[in-house]
Amino acid sequence: MATSDFSESTSEAVTRGLRVRVRARFDPLRSDPGRGRWFFLYTVTFSNEGDETVQLLTRHWIIQDAYGRVEEVRGDGVVGETPILAPGESHEYTSGCPLGTEFGSMRGSYGMVTDGGERFDAEIAEFVLALPQSVH
Repeated sequence: MATSDFSESTSEAVTRGLRVRVRARFDPLRSDPGRGRWFFLYTVTFSNEGDETVQLLTRHWIIQDAYGRVEEVRGDGVVGETPILAPGESHEYTSGCPLGTEFGSMRGSYGMVTDGGERFDAEIAEFVLALPQSVH
């Protein structure tokens, strides 16, 4: 579920008790539209609302620009971390995404493991990357 207003877009998904919320916004200081570069910041908060401890191991992003071009990014952890969340705990981080068009979208998943060794993918619902006050 993605929503957008004049300054930021948001999304939220819950997988096996792990709630993933994202807030995205345009960063004019790191953008250079004259050179075809728009930069967006996104802040992710994930909260363990389940009854077992989980650890984030990997990330998978699917980034789409205004022309429908898709880039996939896979890697270990998030911003150099592989946080462990006991029931009731949350973790938040901010990262960024350069884009070759003034709007696009992101979605993906986090590769998680329970303290019992069971692996699962936690959904990151799609959110919009767009300039403030733009309509798409």
